[in-house]
Amino acid sequence: MPGKALILVENLSVPFDRRVWQESTTLRDAGWEVHVICPQGTKRDTEAEAVVDGVHIHRYPLKAATGGPAGYLQEYGTALWHTLRLARKVGPVDVVHACNPPDLLYLVAKVLKRQGARFIFDQHDLCPELYLSRFDRGQDLLYRGVCALERATYRAADVVISTNESYKQVARIRGGKKPEDVFVVRSAPVVERFHEVPVEPELKKGKPHLLAYLGVMGPQDGVDYALRALAKLRDEIGRTDWHAVFVGSGDAFDDMVALSAKLGLANQVEFTGRIPDEDLVRYLSTADVCLSPDPLNPLNDVSTMNKVMEYMAMSKPIVSFELREARVSAGDAAVYAPANDESAFAKLVSQLLDDPEERVRMGKLGQARVAGALSWENSAKNLLAAYEHAVKS
Repeated sequence: MPGKALILVENLSVPFDRRVWQESTTLRDAGWEVHVICPQGTKRDTEAEAVVDGVHIHRYPLKAATGGPAGYLQEYGTALWHTLRLARKVGPVDVVHACNPPDLLYLVAKVLKRQGARFIFDQHDLCPELYLSRFDRGQDLLYRGVCALERATYRAADVVISTNESYKQVARIRGGKKPEDVFVVRSAPVVERFHEVPVEPELKKGKPHLLAYLGVMGPQDGVDYALRALAKLRDEIGRTDWHAVFVGSGDAFDDMVALSAKLGLANQVEFTGRIPDEDLVRYLSTADVCLSPDPLNPLNDVSTMNKVMEYMAMSKPIVSFELREARVSAGDAAVYAPANDESAFAKLVSQLLDDPEERVRMGKLGQARVAGALSWENSAKNLLAAYEHAVKS
């Protein structure tokens, strides 16, 4: 059954995109010849072409969008042109596997389908919900265009890969896909990447406790909610016995640093930007409580947050807002504040800081979840089943 597979991704470079890299190596191990087309990174994944662990990677230069929707149209247009150019260079394939956003890569997939390829749509994000959550423009003309692109992608796809059951339901109801054509392939942390190392008290900057956030910092990711909650932890609850570290970057990074200063948190909150894995595990190993402050919005409620899975892999207790898929992922490894209630979020952080035994209990529950039902080994089986179905259907 294995043949030649081409994976298209625009959102991140590869292997930096952990989900795409796990999929690529799983397919490689199953006997597939795997090619990936993706953007070049700025500090890593910078080569135009590379073969990494047997996976052929073809990268193109891409300037990330700034500003409003017009910037994204320019970014996506450039990415589409380069992707089509490199796909022609790769040549005929048996399966083209397109990862969104954006929901434009189906145009490249349709070209390859005319050459005999089967098309698998790997839906990382619900783009209509992403548009509503990120830009706060309502259901305007651009929103309707985003919905039309999603419908076109569903129609073109032979198989859909969903990251969770909520996304699968959207594919079936909004996308009109048959149940047998939709496979759930959950994102899972790379076990080799997330491993505990000895606690380093100096990372707490002289405080008894360390709070940690890991992830992207975009307008919809809730870092602003976390910062306001920390200000309430200080002002309403009266706690200053903590230091907080925010690991990651994104187009809201500078705004979040400025907000931290405005809230008077600059001496207690540290922004590291993106850091090497060896430093990441140092911070997470030392952290007492991890933060998942994604606010309730149309996208976050039904999305699986990678940081939640990664916190659990590190045996860390989590404070989250009440989100449907957050509960599915974390279960009792997290405590949940009412949606977008920053004061309640702060109170839950305080309660966990006062209860070390509960923190240990929750951490063990989370680690057991990612080692069991939520492990990549289970997702890998579904990925290979999706490919087999696409080829045979």
